[in-house]
Amino acid sequence: MSSFLRPEVRRTLYRWREVLAALVLAALGLWIALDHGRIVPAFGWVLVAVAVPMGAIAVRRMRFAGSGEGPGVVDLIEGKVTYMGPYYGGAVALDELESLSLRRAGDGKTYWVLAEVEQVLVIPTDASGADILFDAFTRLEGLSTPHLLASLRRTEPGTITLWRQAPLAALT
Repeated sequence: MSSFLRPEVRRTLYRWREVLAALVLAALGLWIALDHGRIVPAFGWVLVAVAVPMGAIAVRRMRFAGSGEGPGVVDLIEGKVTYMGPYYGGAVALDELESLSLRRAGDGKTYWVLAEVEQVLVIPTDASGADILFDAFTRLEGLSTPHLLASLRRTEPGTITLWRQAPLAALT
């Protein structure tokens, strides 16, 4: 049985799903809050208060997410990023990460570069499941999310270091 929606419409709705959920929650909250009563409107304002930050985070995630149609699959399990690609792959623990960079090749393709002491993992930004890296990267202390999102919009080739682990203080 064929779907009611065209594939491109389904992909667009899927990409906007969190933003749409926040909008629906805010609309429901406003509808409840504007109802005339004493206790029920307070619950509506609580829903609106929850929906606003939820929507802001959803917009950031949406801006971060790639198409998911690139080569390979990304997974995140217990703080370990795993990439399985057609030619190479590997795993990097976020706790042992030394630097995070974004590399844009001359052909316009972009890659996340996650460097540890012993290995470097290169992940296409449009790999399947790469959108879960947003939550993983926000765990990195000192990473600027606006800088990360602005770097994704850049079009010129090159490598940008987005985050580097702070050096350990010397023991005295």
